[in-house]
Amino acid sequence: MAQAILTIDLGAIARNWRALAGLSGAAEAGAVVKADCYGLGAARVAPALAAAGARRFFVAEASEGVAIRQALGTGPEIYVFAGHMAGDAEIIAGADLIPLLNSPEQVARHRAALPGRPFGIQFDTGMNRLGIEEADWRALSSDIVAEGPRLLMSHLACADDPGHATNAAQLAAFRRMSDGLGLPRSLAATGGILLGAEYHFDITRPGIGLYGGAPFDNAEAVVRLSLPVIQIRNIPAGETVGYGNSWTAPAPSRIATLGAGYADGLIRAMTGKARVWHGTTPCPVAGRVSMDSMGVDITHLPDTPDTLDILCPAQGVDALATMAGTIGYEILTALGNRYRRDYTGGPV
Repeated sequence: MAQAILTIDLGAIARNWRALAGLSGAAEAGAVVKADCYGLGAARVAPALAAAGARRFFVAEASEGVAIRQALGTGPEIYVFAGHMAGDAEIIAGADLIPLLNSPEQVARHRAALPGRPFGIQFDTGMNRLGIEEADWRALSSDIVAEGPRLLMSHLACADDPGHATNAAQLAAFRRMSDGLGLPRSLAATGGILLGAEYHFDITRPGIGLYGGAPFDNAEAVVRLSLPVIQIRNIPAGETVGYGNSWTAPAPSRIATLGAGYADGLIRAMTGKARVWHGTTPCPVAGRVSMDSMGVDITHLPDTPDTLDILCPAQGVDALATMAGTIGYEILTALGNRYRRDYTGGPV
C-alpha cells in the first residue's frame, strides 16, 4: 500500500489535557482546537477533549467554530479569537459562538448586528497582534463591563521563555486592564500555564501541549507517521540520489524511496537533515525531499522494511521541527490530506 498512515492517539490527547488542567490549579482549563485541532481532525479530537472534561473551546475564526459546534453539539462554549468580522453575524448566531472582540470597530459591529448575544474582549497587552489597546479600553470599559462579557483575555508573546521580561510586563498590563472588574479572565495558553499560578486567572487555554508539543515537556506523544517503502535500489559508490544530484553515495548503498514529501507537509527544508526510524534505528534522508517522495539510506539495516517512521516515540514533532529549522506547530498543522488517519484510544 502506497498510502502513508498517520496514527493519532486520542487517549494521549485526553491525558495531556488532564495533566495541563491539573497544572492550571484553581483555574478551569479550556482547549484550543483551532486549525482543525492543529491538523489532527476536529471531528474526532474535539469530542475526545469534551469527554475528558473540557467545556470551553477556542478557535481562530468563525468558520472553524461551526465545525467544532457540529462535533460537540450544544452546551460547550466556543470562543473565536478573530472576534466578530464583517459578514460573520449569521455564523456566530447560528453556531452559538462567542467572539472575542478585538477593537472598538468590532465592539460596534457586534452591538449593531447581534445585540444581546454573548461576547468576550481580547486585550493587546504588548504582543501587537490582536486585541483592544489599553487607551481604547479605558474609553469603552464602563459601557462594555455593564454588558457582562463572558471573558476578558490576552495572549503572551514569550511564554515559552520563562525568564523573558515581556511575560511580567504583559501580566502587569493585563492586571491594569482587568483588575477589579469581577469578570472571568484568561491569560495563559500552554506556556503560560507552566509559568505558574499568577498567570492562570480563571480560565487557561492549553493548545500545543495537548497535541504533544513543547514547551510542555511532559506531554505524551500523540502522533505516529509511518511512510511506505515504494522501492529499494542498490547503487554503487559515486551514484547520486534525487533532484540536483545533491546526495552522492560514499560507498555501495541501499536506498529506499518513501511515499511522502512536501505535498504531505514534510517540508523541503528537511533535506540533508531529517531522519526516519526503523524501530530504534535512525536512517538519514538521502537527497532532496520532493513533492511526493524522499530517498532514505538504509544500507545499515539488516532487513528490508515495508514502512519507516518519521514521527514516532524516537522522534517527536519538535525534534523533527528542529531538524527542519522550524517549530512543532508547523509540522503538525502541515500534515497533509493524503495520509490515512487512524485514531486510537477513543474518547475517555
